[in-house]
Amino acid sequence: MELVQKDIADVVSLNFRGRLDASTAAQAEEAVRGFLGSGGRKLLINLTGLEYISSAGLRVLLIASKGIKANAGKLALCGLSGNVKEVMDISGLTGLFIVAEGEREAAALLAGD
Repeated sequence: MELVQKDIADVVSLNFRGRLDASTAAQAEEAVRGFLGSGGRKLLINLTGLEYISSAGLRVLLIASKGIKANAGKLALCGLSGNVKEVMDISGLTGLFIVAEGEREAAALLAGD
């Protein structure tokens, strides 16, 4: 898995590419916990380049959701498609997140405050 972090105004975007599974979840979790530990309040997780997500990957998203709530912040996902969207829908997790088509739209939903 490749992980790229970038800033979009006051929003931090974590872009996951490749596979988010048991062998890569620790790296993703470390990035999420680093963001949360720094007091971050606006997180965008871009899944556009993600080909596969396992239950370990879903756990990372749930950690992000719980942590962002503890920081009184907001979290959005974008780029859900193919297998990733199907897994999110089947698991019933899609409804727990702000979901946008693309990064710009997601960043706009998080902007302000």
